[in-house]
Amino acid sequence: MSATAAEAEDQGRRRGRGRGARERILTAAARLFATQGINATGMEQVAEAAPVSKRTLYAHFRTKNDLVIAHLRGLAASGATLEAVLTREDIPPMERLLGLFDQPAPEAEPVRGCPFIDAAAEFPDPESAVHSYAREQKLRMAQLVTALVTELGCREPATLAEQLVTLADGAASRAMVLDEADYGRHARKAAQTLLAHALPTGTA
Repeated sequence: MSATAAEAEDQGRRRGRGRGARERILTAAARLFATQGINATGMEQVAEAAPVSKRTLYAHFRTKNDLVIAHLRGLAASGATLEAVLTREDIPPMERLLGLFDQPAPEAEPVRGCPFIDAAAEFPDPESAVHSYAREQKLRMAQLVTALVTELGCREPATLAEQLVTLADGAASRAMVLDEADYGRHARKAAQTLLAHALPTGTA
């Protein structure tokens, strides 16, 4: 191969690596964050796994915090989080609520906990951008549950919602620690009891 042809091939290869760089960075970051934790993952590791140059990485994400928040925003929009079932309009409110306790997809191995709780634990300062975003998502989860239990006519909807999200988050955390995908079945039964007692008489 001539030098000119080799240079052209190399330039083409570089252009190919440049396409979809942001998506590749986020995909690599998600994999690394899930397997080894956010704080244990360096930006150089992300760049290597993407693969992109560090210059390209920092062109898309000026700081690691920017990358982490983009990662969490992507998860929130993906429909793959604990809260996603709550916004599904194709199933009734009660099924959405109990869906919080369903086991994850079979391919989700090992079992992961709530990514927002995990992120808040790794960024314990309540004023940090990552912790603040995680808090926003957990508050939104409670708001969604409050709206659903209100729609069902449950008594004391705000209090009931806090009880249900506490059960859901606790079950997700224990499922992760124990690596037991269907651990949520225990919390689901407790949630059914809470809902039955809170529903208007004759509708349980």
